[in-house]
Amino acid sequence: MHREHTKVVQIGDRKIGGGNPIVIQSMTNTRTQDVRGTVAQILELERAGCEVIRCTVPDMEAAEALAEIKKQIHIPLVADIHFDYRLAIAAMECGADKIRVNPGNIGGQEKVKAVADVAKERGIPIRIGVNSGSLEKALLEKYGGVTAEGIVESALDKARMVEASGYDNLVISIKSSDVLMCVKAHELLAEKTSYPLHVGITESGTVWSGNIKSSVGLGIILHEGIGDTIRVSLTGDPVEEIKAAKLILRTLGLRKGGIEVVSCPTCGRTRIDLIGLASQVEKMVEDYPLDIKVAVMGCAVNGPGEAKEADIGIAGGDGEGLLIKKGEILRKVPETQLLNVLKEELDNWK
Repeated sequence: MHREHTKVVQIGDRKIGGGNPIVIQSMTNTRTQDVRGTVAQILELERAGCEVIRCTVPDMEAAEALAEIKKQIHIPLVADIHFDYRLAIAAMECGADKIRVNPGNIGGQEKVKAVADVAKERGIPIRIGVNSGSLEKALLEKYGGVTAEGIVESALDKARMVEASGYDNLVISIKSSDVLMCVKAHELLAEKTSYPLHVGITESGTVWSGNIKSSVGLGIILHEGIGDTIRVSLTGDPVEEIKAAKLILRTLGLRKGGIEVVSCPTCGRTRIDLIGLASQVEKMVEDYPLDIKVAVMGCAVNGPGEAKEADIGIAGGDGEGLLIKKGEILRKVPETQLLNVLKEELDNWK
């Protein structure tokens, strides 16, 4: 089902589904019991643009820590639960805005109902999470291994377990590290359910390889109108996940805001440190709340022409550069002043 028509689910003060803006999520990699460290990381993620945060809850100490964490942050908090239904209940009692569980591994239908009853009482949504690595033996045998069809059947089976307990305030998440399998699974699932979907490519890898795999997989899925929340799962600083998610959404036209930096790939005409300059510009513009495009070009030959679609740009020369606006050259400046001149323009942008 297209995201415009999925069911609306409330997570804290955020609404997902039903055409609401796609929400960017991440997950802490601190020990949840370390309240100070966990809060510090969440606040950093908030500044980067994270809108929902998930924390692992491996034991009761972590569940109880959620209460204090919740007091010090400003975005909805999701508790990640595996195996023990009591931790799911404790997490909700300690203020979790959503819980993530696999109903198939928390102890059977009776315990699923115990979790669903508390969620219903408190109006807390349940995210049903199924990964390709958690498929049941029967489904592996039925489909001859891990397949998109098996992942989808497993997820819908788990949804029915919660529905059988009289609760349907659900979000579904299916993930695989196989990009094309993940795409196919989401296409199949979107045809079979109206629940909002949390999308991501699991175990995608490092910041470099993970970004490529996530951009390909999520780009296809999101462009097809599937997905209500997003996480770019990377082996690295979670802030990098937020940066990547924002750029993926902006590239697809699914989100506005923030400066987009475009730069040329360099060639033999380049006489400045374009790679270093482009990196400096990208870092400099992170905190500007402007919805514009900034170009960083390597030479004065193609700079004005190639940057004409940008709102503002700079192009390097041999010891000097150009300041460009909407394809028109404003003035020449010394190469060493290019970054400062661009910053002045952005500071005074109207």
